[in-house]
Amino acid sequence: MKSVPHIAINLDSIKEGLLLTIYSKRSETLFDADGNTEGSNEARYQLVEGCSYDYTFNEPTFMFGNVGEQIVQPHTGYKYIGTLSPNIFVGTLSLPIVEVGKEDKQTAIELEVQSVKSSYRDDYRDMLEFITEKCTDLLLKANSPVFHYFEIDYSKDNQTLYQKFAFIKSVIGTDEFAEAIHRIITAPVTKWTKISESRDIRQARRFSNANVKEFLKGGNRTKLPDTHYLHNYGLRSLPERITSIRKTDSVDTVENRFVKHALEIFLKFSSDINSVAVTGSKLDRESQTLIRELESQLHHSLFKQISRPTTLKLNSPVLQRKEGYREVLRVWLMFDLAAKLIWEGGEDVYGAGKKDIATLYEYWLFFKLLDLFQDIFDIAPKDIAELIKETPDGLNLQIKQGKFTVIEGVFNSWSRKLNVRFNYNRSFSGYKNYPDNGSWTTTLRPDYTLSFWPFGISEVEAEKQELIVHIHFDAKYKVANLTDFIEQSSDNELDNKKLENRKGIYKNADLLKMHAYKDAIRRTGGAYVLYPGVKEINRKGFHEIIPGLGAFPVRPSKTDSGIRELKTFILEIMEHFINRASQREKSAYRTFDIYKNPPDIENEVREPLPEVYHENRNLIPDNTFVLVGFYNSKEQYDWIKKNALYNFRMGTGNGSLVLDKKTVSTKYLLLHTSGDINSGDIWKITSKGPRIYSKMDMAKKKYPKPIEDMQDFYLTIKIEPVTDPEFYNVQWDFKKLHDYSTGRASAFPFTTNLTELMKNKVK
Repeated sequence: MKSVPHIAINLDSIKEGLLLTIYSKRSETLFDADGNTEGSNEARYQLVEGCSYDYTFNEPTFMFGNVGEQIVQPHTGYKYIGTLSPNIFVGTLSLPIVEVGKEDKQTAIELEVQSVKSSYRDDYRDMLEFITEKCTDLLLKANSPVFHYFEIDYSKDNQTLYQKFAFIKSVIGTDEFAEAIHRIITAPVTKWTKISESRDIRQARRFSNANVKEFLKGGNRTKLPDTHYLHNYGLRSLPERITSIRKTDSVDTVENRFVKHALEIFLKFSSDINSVAVTGSKLDRESQTLIRELESQLHHSLFKQISRPTTLKLNSPVLQRKEGYREVLRVWLMFDLAAKLIWEGGEDVYGAGKKDIATLYEYWLFFKLLDLFQDIFDIAPKDIAELIKETPDGLNLQIKQGKFTVIEGVFNSWSRKLNVRFNYNRSFSGYKNYPDNGSWTTTLRPDYTLSFWPFGISEVEAEKQELIVHIHFDAKYKVANLTDFIEQSSDNELDNKKLENRKGIYKNADLLKMHAYKDAIRRTGGAYVLYPGVKEINRKGFHEIIPGLGAFPVRPSKTDSGIRELKTFILEIMEHFINRASQREKSAYRTFDIYKNPPDIENEVREPLPEVYHENRNLIPDNTFVLVGFYNSKEQYDWIKKNALYNFRMGTGNGSLVLDKKTVSTKYLLLHTSGDINSGDIWKITSKGPRIYSKMDMAKKKYPKPIEDMQDFYLTIKIEPVTDPEFYNVQWDFKKLHDYSTGRASAFPFTTNLTELMKNKVK
């Protein structure tokens, strides 16, 4: 295929002397494939997706018709010149040519648009073949509900016929199938066959019982000489020729008959399709190519020696095991079902001459992921069977870009059971208020979403309790900005990106979309690109495998697709879910605990507080507790100050302290005594928890109370003066606190939090 700076297309078939010239704007983007497109059904002149080209007709009365998607952009004043921009279109581009004043008469020319990826032709064929295999596997499952008999209706429209033909071509028009036939032809299975022939009796070496009978009864006999020893046995003559049995190799075996039968069936289908295809259409050209290939195979001399089959011995070890034969058997088993399949989503891939490799990659990934998840999770067969449904036109594959598809299952480990939901094209509705599921900004729709939540509760309830996690994947066949995941941008690069963004150019759109999924869709644990590359990128948001962003290579390859690396990643995520003490579990609970109720205006704290860093990093007013304690006398207060201890009663009597979670975790102590209206006597608690002192211990500390009046045991905490300037010269009206009691109970200790205390600050 030759690269050219411009091409001149002769359009004498439309009008004598009419010429269309197309100019490339970049080198190596315009090609003339003269003589190199035979068998590929591609147009001679080829463009490259994403590039732009100038065009001009040599007569101003001719112009291109509109094909949509801004592919044709004529000049505003001169319609016979303009720009061709294929954008993301890949495949055969049909452009109508219109003459001014004769708009009802249009003639089209075809240009081929190549993908920027050089392997797209092989990828396209391999992915379509894989999808066909998966669909027929679904139909062959014994528990599938779609066992119905359908006749192929060749009177259907060309669109439906092409959907059927595309499935068939993907399995019998492949290099693998041609290689299988070649192996059979070069090394066919043979068998020993007995051949009867008439031979001169003098050349016979062995005689059978039948030959002995011929000695006596055979015709055309010759008289024996009188001296011949056979006279002694009563024979006076012998036949000149007798029947001889000879063994020879024969290719007319049941296995070879089956192969010939299969090829004839494939040829008949292709011929029937071709007979109803519109002349010159894509279906017409591709079916003719397939017919030529099948006829070429059947015309081999081997098949002339093979008779028609009387039975099909499908359980033959040769058909099931020998190279070449087993491939033909597999294709034949797929053929009948594939011929009945239609796929509306296929129009996104190959409709109107397209070869939308990016969309096909998205569909192909769906089945690769489905295979992967079936291997890891317990997925209900009913959900899988519903991927194909009966329609009047045949069995319709229910996979279509933009159409929501869901498959549910269970992950059952030895210690935890989780619900699993695999979503294709799930839309997360926007502008949802917490705790509803969805996106809190605009509506977003990842290609694939894998959701997990504990077994035993509904998905809705799991969303409300922050127990569900979504992992999103996007298919990017032509990802061009993977370096944004890998390389750290320099200051100059960031400046250039900002400049491009002002112009409306966003080269890191894929990366931004992953961040959008992660940040906007509630309870998202990770967002990842799946692309046909080689490098894996997995960025962790914190220390654990999720939350994260990244990319995984999954290639359309029959030997090394890269799906194993993705499987390893999914298994690591499942191991993470089994860990009930993970940081993500803690974070999810904290989120639920904090946001389960809307903020209460009564809980607002706008008073000065110590800044939350260093030792005060955990100073959250609602969760910072203050113990309000009472002292009886100046002597007791002096003892508290001298020993940096504060004591409480133990036991079940009045005034004893209940050691609940709040009390044990108190951070401050506010002291007051009889007659106090307010108090500013706040201390910092330094002990990790209360300690038990006996009355002997208290006596040694010279507690200001006779030992005989002391209790047997006391709870004590260590304290020190506060050093935070925000608490200097501050008074609190402790009597307004919720748990404060009047009368004799005013001396009972109780616990409050810093929020309530600061709201009762005396101003």
